[in-house]
Amino acid sequence: MPTPAQEADVPPAPTIGRFGAGNEGYATLVWRRFRRSTMGMIGLVLITLLLVISIFADFFAPMDPKEANLPFAPPDVIAFEDKDGNFSLIPYVYPIGDTGEFDAITFQPLTGLIKDNPTPTGFFVEGYSYNFFWFIPSNIHFFGTTDGRPIQLLGTDKFGRDILSRGIVGSRISLMIALAVVTLTTIVGTLVGITSGYIGGRLDNWVQRFVEFVLAFPQLPLYLALTSLIPVTAPSNVFLSFVIFVMAVLGWAQLSREVRSKTLSLARIEYVRAAIAVGSSDARIITRHILPNVLSHIIVSITLAIPSVVLLESFLGFLGFAVKPPLISWGLMLQDTGTFSVIGSYPWILSPVIFVLITVFAFNALGDGLRDAIDPY
Repeated sequence: MPTPAQEADVPPAPTIGRFGAGNEGYATLVWRRFRRSTMGMIGLVLITLLLVISIFADFFAPMDPKEANLPFAPPDVIAFEDKDGNFSLIPYVYPIGDTGEFDAITFQPLTGLIKDNPTPTGFFVEGYSYNFFWFIPSNIHFFGTTDGRPIQLLGTDKFGRDILSRGIVGSRISLMIALAVVTLTTIVGTLVGITSGYIGGRLDNWVQRFVEFVLAFPQLPLYLALTSLIPVTAPSNVFLSFVIFVMAVLGWAQLSREVRSKTLSLARIEYVRAAIAVGSSDARIITRHILPNVLSHIIVSITLAIPSVVLLESFLGFLGFAVKPPLISWGLMLQDTGTFSVIGSYPWILSPVIFVLITVFAFNALGDGLRDAIDPY
């Protein structure tokens, strides 16, 4: 048995709880709680895939998004069988067309799979030329047909352009608009909210009256009025920049109100008052004490604001006020669904809605998961 003196010389063994492993930082605590959220992890995976696909859109697009083929062609069918009905590990594409038979009652021509000449598919096949990383010439695509024939998994639009390829390439513009708008609104809203809440007094009163003035405007008529100021003949990049500017100008006010309320509560905490007492500058107090504590709310607001901008861009694009050809966006693709007769006859024209729904779901799931993970800390 060790003596009491010997026990005193032995250092205590480190105690590791079942929920931690040593010293953990803020990011580690948030990540450990976030990865328990199933929906949050699904949203994170989907967002990662969306960003990768949008960055390398030309590589993942099986067809040239500007190539015209048969207008309003129905989606092709992929089957793991050849034309004789035998199972095949290589999937074949069967177009849908007239079978040569007629309905016995209405005498309308019947449509179905045309199995006479199926199209073999594969991965990393050759297709239309593009620039990989915007400067490396390439013609390799992630998937497509091995014989160069068209593949239209979501059908074609009124000009015969592949909807799937246009949706993949259009994700660049839609996500770029959302990310640019949210970045601008976050920067402006955070600066205005922290400055107004920390300084207070007359400046806070004037800033809040201006914020209320911005929030009082009906946004949709103002969007339409401002975007109509750009002439139709303006270059696409000028029109796109103006649309981003208009969305950012009208979107920062709500975040500034939220950040101001957080700043008002943080400015009365003891360590902030201690920093003021020892003579710290306002810039140091804001950047070292207030901003890190507001950052968690800002991150969650960003993830929840992106789907709102995606929906707004899709709606404005449907009305013709967001993106002009030759650019491609999800909202611009939805212009083809303007009449009920087109939707009833060619329902695959609504396929761009799938891209919008996936994006909105992914960012909302990520935002909910982050909010639950950040709240306890």
